[in-house]
Amino acid sequence: MVKMNVLVLNVGSSSVKFSVFKEHKFLFNGLIERIKGKGGYEGAIRRIFDALEKKKIKIDAIGNRIVHGGEIEASSIIDKRVFDDIKKCAEFAPLHNIPEIEGIKVCKKIFPGVKQIAVFDTAFHQTMPEHSYLYAIPYRFYEKYGIRRYGFHGTSHRYVALEAAKVLKKKLAQLKIITCHLGNGASVAAINKGKVVDTSMGFTPLEGLVMGTRCGDIDPAIVLYLIKDRKMSVDNVNKILNKESGLSGISGISSDVRDLIKSKSKRAKLALDVFCYRIIKYVGAYAAAMNGIDVVVFTGGIGENAYYLRSKILGNFGYLGMKIDEKKNKKNSAVITKKSSKIVALVIHTNEELMIAKEVARVLK
Repeated sequence: MVKMNVLVLNVGSSSVKFSVFKEHKFLFNGLIERIKGKGGYEGAIRRIFDALEKKKIKIDAIGNRIVHGGEIEASSIIDKRVFDDIKKCAEFAPLHNIPEIEGIKVCKKIFPGVKQIAVFDTAFHQTMPEHSYLYAIPYRFYEKYGIRRYGFHGTSHRYVALEAAKVLKKKLAQLKIITCHLGNGASVAAINKGKVVDTSMGFTPLEGLVMGTRCGDIDPAIVLYLIKDRKMSVDNVNKILNKESGLSGISGISSDVRDLIKSKSKRAKLALDVFCYRIIKYVGAYAAAMNGIDVVVFTGGIGENAYYLRSKILGNFGYLGMKIDEKKNKKNSAVITKKSSKIVALVIHTNEELMIAKEVARVLK
């Protein structure tokens, strides 16, 4: 059988990232930035088409990263029904889904007849039980408006969970895994025997961990207070919670962990303490939710590189008998801590593009 050439697209609000695979083998990638307006997407994807023509690569399928898929449970060929579902979910994630919709439309024009597959960030988390994904607000709001916890970064969580099973030479269905995707956006997932039972992000990517500029968990009454008593506009509060909070908001210096680790500022240290403490709480809670844990996985720019923060986080689980091997930890080695060979912590480089390419091949076959 001839292997498929797959174009993986990640269309953002002002950029298009792309990767090209021959089935599961990476060929090349690129990034086109500073895209403006709808016409900008067509120009960007036309440039990708031209690059493929130069290399004489004929694309057999396109994998589209879609941030919000609502309650869609798996990757799907984009037909009218799936396309309409993506449009419906745009109200939950307009900064992501709207550009992604534009990308799908442009690809249909530039790559006529080529099948497009939607790979949803939310799909992997759809195994969460009701008691995990429901909010304690009137049930009718879930029925009528779809207000519930969805979770994000699902493609990354799934990829590193599968890789962890490979490292441990076990089946995914045998393991209780906590995956920590730590970057400018950050989330934790509890994966019990291959199924997500909980994850830190919720209705939007704002819930959960402290992030680069996002606040994570806060008392919702804070929003009401700022709008009602402090007379702030809804747009301003939204900007504060998404763009001016998190590590940046606490430190007053930067949203970048590298800057904060180098800084001698007390608030920089405080920001890192808050960041780690929130992760510690989630990991501890998820270990309890699964009634045990076999492996903790760190991935993402911070998870893979900030060994100082990994030490800070894992040091709180000494009561489980976890002992950190600092030499391996500093080298970003795969296995960085063990408890009598029962609990393992891994550093695994995430590869969402490869996961999307694999999903495309799986769906079409």
